[in-house]
Amino acid sequence: MINVVFLGFGNVNSNLFTVLHNTPKVTVNQVFNRNYIKMISPFDNIPFTDDISKIKDADVYIIGIPDDAISSFSETLYFQDKLVVHTSGGAAMDVLSSKNRRGIFYPLQTFSKHREVDFKDIPICIEAENPNDLEVLRKLGETISGKVVEISSEKRAKLHLAAVFVNNFVNHLYEIGSEILKDENLPFDLLKPLIAETASKIESLSPQQAQTGPAKRNDKKTIEKHLHLLVDSPYLKLYELFTEELKQNYGKKL
Repeated sequence: MINVVFLGFGNVNSNLFTVLHNTPKVTVNQVFNRNYIKMISPFDNIPFTDDISKIKDADVYIIGIPDDAISSFSETLYFQDKLVVHTSGGAAMDVLSSKNRRGIFYPLQTFSKHREVDFKDIPICIEAENPNDLEVLRKLGETISGKVVEISSEKRAKLHLAAVFVNNFVNHLYEIGSEILKDENLPFDLLKPLIAETASKIESLSPQQAQTGPAKRNDKKTIEKHLHLLVDSPYLKLYELFTEELKQNYGKKL
């Protein structure tokens, strides 16, 4: 049995809390958060505290707070020589205070509160300063996921960068598409089958093989029409940037 305490209760930790609480091989000893949280059923039996001096003992302490607060917060922990990990994709392991044993427990997924995800296929990226702690994190990860992988802070930073491109930036493009349709009183639902098929294709094709569209084809008439439609739009420069990038990438294959 692995005992954990959650330090912070944002999107990542709230999702980890739910799945680990429901895992027979894990016991959630406590949730700490600076602001009061009312634990709802069936979690209302889990101890909560907003007093950092009353954090309970655990095998693993999981910090889930904004990246720029991890270092200073970890220094305020009163205990020493405990396994303290954070869940950030972009922050290195050594931002954690050296007074405790440091590690990483990074689930590579996008999380929102009140929306449960299936963890079994979510990669859990782990790192630790010593082999025993790494094994604890591996066992913890394997209780919820079939994809637990050891990745260094340097490689995880690049992985997180790639994730920003394929997730955060792509989602912003969804928002742009939604705004363009909204101006014409068209529903965003019209694009959802296209979005689903585009995402589905990369299960069997590489992103390069799956690429389509006027920029790849160097369809100048369609590109000019789009540029005309965007002439007064804040998205004109973005369209030009993406189009030029795609034309350069695929131009030699035309």
